[in-house]
Amino acid sequence: MGEGIVDPSVADLVPADVFCAWADVAAPQLGDGPLSLSVLPGGTANLVCKVSRGGQTMVLRRPPRSPRPDSFKIIEREARLLAALKDSDVPHPTLQAASPGTDVLGAPFYLMAWIDGWLGHGLPVNPPPYDHQGEALHNLPFALMDGIIALSKVDYKAVGLADFGKPDGFLARQADRWKSQLDSYKAAEGYEGRDIPGLAYAGDWLRANVPEQSPAGLIHGDYSLANAMFHWGAPPRLAAMIDWELATVADPLLDLGWVLYGYRGRNDTEPPAGYFDPTPFPAREELRDYYAERTGRDVSNLAYYMILSQYKLAVIMERQVARMAAGKQPFAERTSEFVLRLARRAGSMAREAG
Repeated sequence: MGEGIVDPSVADLVPADVFCAWADVAAPQLGDGPLSLSVLPGGTANLVCKVSRGGQTMVLRRPPRSPRPDSFKIIEREARLLAALKDSDVPHPTLQAASPGTDVLGAPFYLMAWIDGWLGHGLPVNPPPYDHQGEALHNLPFALMDGIIALSKVDYKAVGLADFGKPDGFLARQADRWKSQLDSYKAAEGYEGRDIPGLAYAGDWLRANVPEQSPAGLIHGDYSLANAMFHWGAPPRLAAMIDWELATVADPLLDLGWVLYGYRGRNDTEPPAGYFDPTPFPAREELRDYYAERTGRDVSNLAYYMILSQYKLAVIMERQVARMAAGKQPFAERTSEFVLRLARRAGSMAREAG
């Protein structure tokens, strides 16, 4: 039982015999016979593995070898969310089975459907016809937007997620919440903090300019081309939103700001702080209007949500800089510079907004 090709780097985290004994009961749709398991690239906060058995393939997600304090809770929340989305119009990997405790693998984990598609960003070369500038590539962000449009329409209370977040006062809490997280990094040996131009100004601006919240809904929290899979071929169609670790109930316009900060506005005097080249894609205003027309939400305060998104992401990414300083991961100049770029753009957008 359970003997097969298992990546030796994670064989102790997913013991084949233990996993297969569990799957025989909890996930019989995976099939039987020898197990093949390989680590998928891209997983940083959690371990993501391709699992094949009996001619069937699924994806396993569990905390990494050195989990963060909240890693177990995050995995359990992700599984709960995917279960709640089962009958929705939101493209997502279907939950196949979950083990919320520590009895099986020593940590919570779940199985989800394998998505036959391509990752919107992160591959060396996109598949044709998205490997060159043209109509298909130009329209890709519209398909990306379809995910958060559908997600914003889910009745989170009706699907059992009434307690999944704390939407009341969500925006008013954000600047202090992320400033507190940034300050916590100083506890890491070797990291004393650093000057991040624009970040403090953006934080002060966010505190002083909190808009009236949009009606509460589910948000992905980290949605972009890097966390979206698309069907093969043209026209572009979203296959699944992935990596739900920051999902909660809040103001759905934060997802909009998170997506759009990396696209160029028609009147921008500075390049966006995104991690991709926006040249082939529509202007930010086109994508904003596409969202507004399909959701009916007021997007007049989009600048606030883009500033908050960049502020938040800069803080999240600075954790990696702190880990580099502490010698816990290799130094990457690209990551350090990305934080500075996000903060500078958040600060300059705040100044432009007045």
